[in-house]
Amino acid sequence: MSTVVLIGAQWGDEGKGKVTDFLAEKADLVVRYQGGNNAGHTVVVDDREFKLHLIPSGILYPEKICIIGSGVVIDPEVLIKELESLQRRGINTGNLKISQRAHVIFPYHRLLDQVEEGRKGENKIGTTCRGIGPAYMDKSARVGIRMVDLVDREVFAGLLERNMEGKNHLLTKVYDSEALDLNSVLGAYNSYAETLKKYLADVSIIINDATKQGKNVLFEGAQGTLLDLDHGTYPYVTSSHPTAGAACLGAGIGPTRIDRVIGVAKAYTTRVGEGPFPTELSDDVGTFIQNRGGEFGTTTGRPRRCGWFDGVVGRYAVRINGLDYLAITKLDVLSGLEKVKICTSYRYRGELMEEFPASLRVLKECVPVYEELPGWQEDITGARSLEDLPPAARNYLERIEEISGAPIALVGVGSRRSQTILTASIYD
Repeated sequence: MSTVVLIGAQWGDEGKGKVTDFLAEKADLVVRYQGGNNAGHTVVVDDREFKLHLIPSGILYPEKICIIGSGVVIDPEVLIKELESLQRRGINTGNLKISQRAHVIFPYHRLLDQVEEGRKGENKIGTTCRGIGPAYMDKSARVGIRMVDLVDREVFAGLLERNMEGKNHLLTKVYDSEALDLNSVLGAYNSYAETLKKYLADVSIIINDATKQGKNVLFEGAQGTLLDLDHGTYPYVTSSHPTAGAACLGAGIGPTRIDRVIGVAKAYTTRVGEGPFPTELSDDVGTFIQNRGGEFGTTTGRPRRCGWFDGVVGRYAVRINGLDYLAITKLDVLSGLEKVKICTSYRYRGELMEEFPASLRVLKECVPVYEELPGWQEDITGARSLEDLPPAARNYLERIEEISGAPIALVGVGSRRSQTILTASIYD
């Protein structure tokens, strides 16, 4: 029995939803520990596609307890719509638990996100404008409103009035925007509270009790390592910590409770939004990968920038997260290419760089150093073991292991649950 943290090892969108869904089969609890509805997971089950933004992917298994941790910021309207969508499709949501300590996103967060991003012009970050950053700002400034406050009508009314006075002043005087109506927001959120209050719990107790009982617990991160607020390509990052260490904070457990960390990476690399991307392809191969891989955002629909697998990023993710294993997704997308490449290092002003730089100015000037490998033409979507893969595909995976510095435990060869090759035991 194990506690396993599953994180993104690139810039997000690595296919964590599918991997979480696959690993959830043997989990007792699935815990989402950070981020908000700026994240999106697409899961395909028996030809049925589910797009999830806040609820853990494990919700598709009726017997699993699914938890939204205190590190998540919650837009109640979005969460309720997601719950109703699942319920209409026959999915049981009764086992969902929401941390009382999770912070709430309000209309003023979304509006501030939009006007601030618009003000930046060419220096925009590429935020989804879902209010995630402003909600985390309020949390850090100690003026946030938590789920436990939301369901206490007397407490909530006072906190909301205080916050909206300040936010409306900011919106009207600084951004020349219209003020929000207090009574409209209060009425809507009181209604949301009535719907969601039955799901609230002290989830730290539930999770810790499960680990003491030897149950399998899967912690699900949103976004990816290079979008981490501390360790990502700052400022082109998210407002939380998608790295493995945040699982303890966002779930309410100690670090000694974690047994294993798995990093999910595509067989290539993608990125949404602004910021440097050394292996980005602006040619026919990049277009091939984008179209073949369906590289368009689950949350925004924005096209993802595509490039070759970056081994420098891989090594960085292994180190920052303490990865025990890699899970490689979308290997099937590369079928049909005559040659495939892996970035092994960067060249910066004539010098070879093996490690990922902190400076964006340096990163922008980095030129990837590639190792070229033979591609494969075969359709691999029916492979169910490494032996079923063409020799060139197996060799490609072996080089990813060697260059990144972590063994591969899982390989995705298609979007369905069944299109997964498991090469190591996760829960033992």
